[in-house]
Parts: sequence; C-alpha cells; structure tokens
Amino acid sequence: MPKRIAVLTGDVIDSRKVEDRPRLYRLLDESLAELASRHGGHGERFRGDGFQLALPRAAPAMEAAIALRAALIEHSEPDQRWDARIAVAVGPAERGVAAADGATFVASGRALDALADTTAHLSLTRLEAPEDPGLALLVRFIDDLLDGWSPYSAEVVGLSLRHDASQQALAERLGIRQPSVHKRLRAARWALLSDTLDYLRQRLADEEGAP
Repeated sequence: MPKRIAVLTGDVIDSRKVEDRPRLYRLLDESLAELASRHGGHGERFRGDGFQLALPRAAPAMEAAIALRAALIEHSEPDQRWDARIAVAVGPAERGVAAADGATFVASGRALDALADTTAHLSLTRLEAPEDPGLALLVRFIDDLLDGWSPYSAEVVGLSLRHDASQQALAERLGIRQPSVHKRLRAARWALLSDTLDYLRQRLADEEGAP
C-alpha cells in the first residue's frame, strides 16, 4: 500500500440553478470514472452534485482536480457557467482508496466545508507536512487562472491533460485549425499552468517518497 494517497472532495457551484441536472450528473459520473481508471483510484458522486475521488498516489492530485473543473467548464450551459469547489488532501493511506475512511478523507471533507465560506474554489491540504506559503500561492494562482476560462479554453486544456499531443493533433481532434488551438491554449495560459502542474506533481511525488 502506498504511503500517501490523495482525496479530492467537491461539489458543483450553484447546482440548484442547473436546469439539465441529468446531464450534469452524467458528466460528473463519466469524469470521475475516467479519472479513477486513469489513475487506478476510486470515484463516486453523492448527494446529487457532491463527489469524491481517491487516488492511490499523491502526485497527480492537482492535475485530476484541474481535469474535473475543466470538464465542468467545458460543458457549461449557454446561460450558466458550470464549475466546482474541490478540496484536495494528501495524507496517509490507512485503509486504501475504496474505504472512504481515515484522516485524509476527513481532512478533504473539512477543507471543502472551509471553501464554502470563501471565494476560493480550490485548496490543497498536506497532512503530516509543514505549511508552505509558496504552495498555497501556487494553488491560488491556478484557481484564479481557471476562473477566467471559457468553455473553449477548458476543452483544449482537458484534451491536453488527457493526451500528450501536438497542437496539430489537437486541432484534428477538435476539427479546427492549428492557429485556433494555439490561440485557445494561450488564452488558457496553458504554458504556465502546465509548468505549475509539473512542479506540483514532482513536489507531491517527492513528499510521497519521503521517509
């Protein structure tokens, strides 16, 4: 069993205003299933718009959180932006990812409750690790960046997270020209986001392997 797991707990913002809730719930179910399969984790939706994703490794936690929010923003309704609050917690793997029990699960749930009292939509809690203002600042940066995404930006970032592909390959998938892909990636600040996620992935991987 790995030393540290990641638990993402979230809920959809203003879900009561969503007219097509069945489509929203299908999207959440499909996104959670895809991420759970990709990372060997366990995901489930609860209380309609609430969800939780547990990953057996800490390293991809922030990437998975961004992928979930990107999917929601991409599929927003014409008159309502879809997005979610997501609280990521990294901590000890006490009973595995499917048990939904233990300190890391509790910490993620409590962090989500704390987000409800702020304007933030993303947080990272690292159990048994010293506080790091630099990491907190990076999470704030990512959160602010996502707040400015259009559905087009979210779509191209979601594809970039799933596929290590060139801009031309992304253009062929989307049925648009390569310059349009470049424009959407630039609007999404993909170069900065990708580098930031690489840093966070390595940082969490290093902490995961620490004695």
